Amino acid sequence: MARLPRLTLPGYPHHVIQRGNNRQAIFAAAADYRRLLDLLEENAKKFDVAVHAYVLMSNHFHLLVTPQTADGLPKMMQAVGRSYVRHFNDTQKRTGTLWEGRYKSTLIQTDRYLLACMAYIDLNPVRAGLVAQAQDYPWSSHLHYLGVRPDRLITPHALYWALGNTPFAREAAYAELVQGGLNPVQQIAITQATLSGWALGEADFVADLQKRTVRRVAKTGAGRPFSVNKPA
Repeated sequence: MARLPRLTLPGYPHHVIQRGNNRQAIFAAAADYRRLLDLLEENAKKFDVAVHAYVLMSNHFHLLVTPQTADGLPKMMQAVGRSYVRHFNDTQKRTGTLWEGRYKSTLIQTDRYLLACMAYIDLNPVRAGLVAQAQDYPWSSHLHYLGVRPDRLITPHALYWALGNTPFAREAAYAELVQGGLNPVQQIAITQATLSGWALGEADFVADLQKRTVRRVAKTGAGRPFSVNKPA
């Protein structure tokens, strides 16, 4: 059976995961992390993709983005992926593939799940046991949202701005949201929706999405869409 094309629509937030082949390391030094971030910044601007959040792990990375055009996200990921592989292969004196096939992605329902997905991304290093708190990990957008380190790659979403009327209020509200964490049901739903490519949202959101694309957005017409509870 032919695989479905990725579900990509402009104006909607997308959660993206790109993994190393056979879960191999995709970074060998701090310079590699910085190179990938530079490539993301360059190509996000080039292809008109707003990057709301990211985390770079040892063998994969996550993005939360909103493309403004139908082909902006795939073009950005293709350009970043090719350029980074050349960099990594050159510096490591290696050849061959680096990525585990094509990236995984899905659309998420903005009002219900965008902030939860940001927290999910920020908490990746905590779940992996690399740090005790999200703010202790250097290769994510979390420090930008705490006001600790400005990050030129990041374009905050309107829902983040709505967390407070001042920078301090927004930073405190977002820190509290991340510290509150996600329950296991939320974590599983976000992961499975992204890896499968099915939309993450309530039934009316999924139904509206289906009107906008010929590509199926849910597993079956009678199936239930991926859904998680609102973050506490």
